[in-house]
Amino acid sequence: MLESMTGFGSAECVKDGVHVVAEVRSVNNRFAEISVKLPRQFSSYELEVREQIRSCLQRGKVSAFVQVKLDEEKQIPVTVNREKIGALRELLDIVREEARIESPLNLDHFLRFSEIFDSDNTLLEKTAEIWPFVREALLQAVEGMKKMRLQEGEELARDFMERIALINTALDEIQVLSRDNVAAVRQRLLEKIAVIADNEVNYSKERLEVELVLMSDKLDITEECIRFASHNKFFVDELMNSESGSGRKLNFLLQEQLREANTIASKSQNADISQKIVHIKEELEKIREQLQNIE
Repeated sequence: MLESMTGFGSAECVKDGVHVVAEVRSVNNRFAEISVKLPRQFSSYELEVREQIRSCLQRGKVSAFVQVKLDEEKQIPVTVNREKIGALRELLDIVREEARIESPLNLDHFLRFSEIFDSDNTLLEKTAEIWPFVREALLQAVEGMKKMRLQEGEELARDFMERIALINTALDEIQVLSRDNVAAVRQRLLEKIAVIADNEVNYSKERLEVELVLMSDKLDITEECIRFASHNKFFVDELMNSESGSGRKLNFLLQEQLREANTIASKSQNADISQKIVHIKEELEKIREQLQNIE
């Protein structure tokens, strides 16, 4: 199935007092570019996350974000270190005495020193236990992103099919116009030759036949139309049986379609055919813009 490079997925996991929030988003990019932002305590798992995401895609700029916190009733407790407070008080008293400051000590003076508080590093100590919950949320977020990428790819595939159908219709009309065009140009040349003959101007009939054959060959776009239709068929087949990385194949086929369209326009020498080629190239340009979002 065709896959877009644009997607977003999020997930939450709450277990044993641990609340994990994971978000993964991807946008267009020529290559696979993955950035991961984990809490500091889980930085050692960053490579694992990158590899997990990389296994799901070939192209796209992907950003993964994870937030981990404990529930309110299990918040990290903070305690006061009495020994440090006593030592700090003695130190501040010495400073007051040496500086000859008469004002008494107050709470603000002590709160400037974070060392007087001790915190329970529960999150840091239980990293290995919490990581499975984090991984679960991440996998759910990646799955959500992947699902959105596939849904958008499906929508783009339908749009491509409709545009290819319009191009095929225009191509059939061009082939009909081409047959009439060759006959009309040949008739105009014969009429000019008749005028020359009436004026008793000598000309080589053999040379005339050669020129008519060369002219017909130059105006004939049958080969280009057949190749164009073949490229369209391959394009549709690739859409129907697309796998990861189909964007590059489709871009190659698009370039070949544009090449045939330009050749037809240069050979036709017919206003109606040229106008239809303009419409075909407009559809191809719309396809090209959308293909930039296909993996």
